[in-house]
Amino acid sequence: MTTRKNAGFTLLELSIVLVIIGLIIGGILVGQDMIKAAEVRATVGQIEKYNSAVNTFRSKYNAIPGDIPQQSAANYGFLQLTVSPTIGEGDGNGLLEGGGAGLTEPAGETLLFWRHLSEANLVDGSLGQIGNSAIIASSGVVTGTVTNVSTSVPPSKINLTNYLVVYAASGFNYYQLMPVASVTTTPAYTFNTTGVTPIQANNMDNKLDDGLPNTGIVVARYLTGVNVTPTWAATSTNNDCMMNGSSATDPTDTYNLNKDTGGNDPSCSVRFRFN
Repeated sequence: MTTRKNAGFTLLELSIVLVIIGLIIGGILVGQDMIKAAEVRATVGQIEKYNSAVNTFRSKYNAIPGDIPQQSAANYGFLQLTVSPTIGEGDGNGLLEGGGAGLTEPAGETLLFWRHLSEANLVDGSLGQIGNSAIIASSGVVTGTVTNVSTSVPPSKINLTNYLVVYAASGFNYYQLMPVASVTTTPAYTFNTTGVTPIQANNMDNKLDDGLPNTGIVVARYLTGVNVTPTWAATSTNNDCMMNGSSATDPTDTYNLNKDTGGNDPSCSVRFRFN
């Protein structure tokens, strides 16, 4: 009579398997972090590229795209608005303002900015020129509701549901990274609720500025309104972009970097001042 010995893993073999599994999981997590870091670097590079394009345009045409005086725009072969050149309609005051109201709305200079850069071959694509995105010269607004938003304004590198819009506020011009869902003839933007995370916003801020959400040339903003104060809580809370300080406008506020309570929630928009 013979007996068979049951085969099984030794403790050493089990230890080796667990180590291998740990290395695989660690590699995946590191890979994800590297991808996120690359997206941040790409977005920072995108802002720097557009700043360079604006400076090139200014040097060549003695004005900034969108705001270039109407007759000068026509002389250089760019789209010229045919309305009386009041605020936000090619008035040459150096600020990107939306239509005759001079607001942050997608009308007049805030849309012409991207079209003029495209017409000058300083950015890729045919922004503001095709389909519903085509800008009407007599009104400065889009032809119809734009759901393919990348035909009006450029998508960001960090999240393809986020786009870069431009506007002026308090005497400065800004880009803002926003989750735009459409551009309408009202004129207005509509938004979704997937912005960038506080951790991503913090990383971009650190690369270009001081790393604080309420100070400097890079600041945090709200998701679904252009140049609106972002969400804030006194302590780390889900879906809040900022924390600490005494209010949403306190210069000592910080980004919410707690991964367990909001740091990875897409609750931020980011504003970058032109340079």
